[in-house]
Amino acid sequence: MDLDEYRRGARSWLAENAPDTRAEGAPDAGGVAAAKEFMVKLYDAGYSGITWPREWGGQGLTQAEDRAFAAEAQDFALPTYVFSIGLGMCGPTLVDLGTDEQRRRYIRPLLRGEEIWCQLFSEPGAGSDVAALQTRAVPTDGGWVVDGQKVWTSVAHHADLGLLLARTDVDVPKHKGLTMFIVDMHAPGVTVRPLRDMSGRAHFNEIFFDGVHIPAENVVGKVGDGWSCAVTTLLHERLSISSGVGMGGQKDNPAAFEALRAAHAGPGGATDPLVRDQLVELYVRSRALALFNQRLAQETKAGIFPGARGSAAKLLLAELTLFQADLATSLAGPEAVAYPGEGDGGESAGVRLANTIAMAPGMALGGGTNEIMRNIVGERVLNLPPEPRTDKNVPFKDLRTSGDASAADGRLA
Repeated sequence: MDLDEYRRGARSWLAENAPDTRAEGAPDAGGVAAAKEFMVKLYDAGYSGITWPREWGGQGLTQAEDRAFAAEAQDFALPTYVFSIGLGMCGPTLVDLGTDEQRRRYIRPLLRGEEIWCQLFSEPGAGSDVAALQTRAVPTDGGWVVDGQKVWTSVAHHADLGLLLARTDVDVPKHKGLTMFIVDMHAPGVTVRPLRDMSGRAHFNEIFFDGVHIPAENVVGKVGDGWSCAVTTLLHERLSISSGVGMGGQKDNPAAFEALRAAHAGPGGATDPLVRDQLVELYVRSRALALFNQRLAQETKAGIFPGARGSAAKLLLAELTLFQADLATSLAGPEAVAYPGEGDGGESAGVRLANTIAMAPGMALGGGTNEIMRNIVGERVLNLPPEPRTDKNVPFKDLRTSGDASAADGRLA
């Protein structure tokens, strides 16, 4: 099948099967059920896991087919948000680092939407400095017992499984005493509590582990090599965030959508030369980021490790999101907070706009703050002098007793 034929087939399938309304944030229980049904159809049609290895349940196609489908999907609202962590971060990590048994067990159900995944890295005292985490995994007969807390975990209240980073050795420096696990989110001792943000919705969660048993076969990579595994996951995270994996098309880029809508609805519409200049800037930034992500995806497929440039992509997206929200606010005027009008599905267009603006700053925090991303790019891409590190070779237990366990640089060192 040539690429044009593939693209026509994708367009036809989407027109027949994609929902005709825009997804609004994290879905509720009913929304999750509908999303799972859609993912099964997407997979069976050959459009889930397009470039993933065929032997583990993917389609085994090329980036060309993946880009062709993504281009057609821009005009549709795919209800794939709840699967974004699994598709963009957890699944690719298992493809890279999992055992054959883990890949056979988890990849195909993930791509079919049968199981939802979350990523369990951040803690109250270890956000940007992930290596300062204190959740402990202690060996026991047949596996490990985990105690601790995670926070700011997206879609955990819907998740069946998670990638957990825990400390397995306190007698070595903080980067060396970590191990990655697959954890059953329904296991005894796992408590998930949604966190309501300023939009009024619960996008994130805090999770408590109280004597949770994890089987030995659920270790990802090697015991004590969790930081290397985490770097792999964080690379996929930043690439997936910047490229919008699992977010469901252009209509699910709410800040850009609302900026354009506000421009055409506001005084003078898009005929004002100053407004047109800002819209051109929005387009140029969006297009530049898309091309950069395309290049990184092509290099990754060819076996070229993008490294810290994934952090550059994530930084560019965060800056773009803030620019879009500022533009939408200035174009909408009082409508940005006044909630007038009716939008798709009966929700006020103003409510949708206000939620978009309220959520925009989170992009500069989640997945690594802009400040941390700039440090990574400066040191790893531009080879600028690094900041002093005082905790790199200190055993974690000494950092913890001195009160400095989370007072570190947060770099991928």
